[in-house]
Amino acid sequence: MGIEDYSGGPGAQQTGVLVVTTNDVPGYRVERVIGEVFGLTVRSRHLGSQIGAGLKSMIGGELKGLTKTLVETRNQAMERLIEAAKARGGNAVLMMRFDVTEAADVGTEVCAYGTAVVITPAAS
Repeated sequence: MGIEDYSGGPGAQQTGVLVVTTNDVPGYRVERVIGEVFGLTVRSRHLGSQIGAGLKSMIGGELKGLTKTLVETRNQAMERLIEAAKARGGNAVLMMRFDVTEAADVGTEVCAYGTAVVITPAAS
């Protein structure tokens, strides 16, 4: 897998929603604050990856199967976040964050959350 498989979610060009981790977007003005939005998913690891991870942890190194699963899980949570923002009329999400927790020892819960807003280009 290449770097594109391990980096960031979809861009604004693909989704119509800009997602940033900052409080504002340079060159844009917040016209309306919609409120908190989130995307949530819980994924379990299959038995093969758990066994492979257990063996790999004894010799060290990256757990590539688990890394791939976590990237896919984060991307799914972010896609759900974007859909929530769009459904409420937003075209941007400010202060996006991820929260990752273990879910009852059977999987990983990933929540992407932020503030949905409507932004417009600032007058020059």
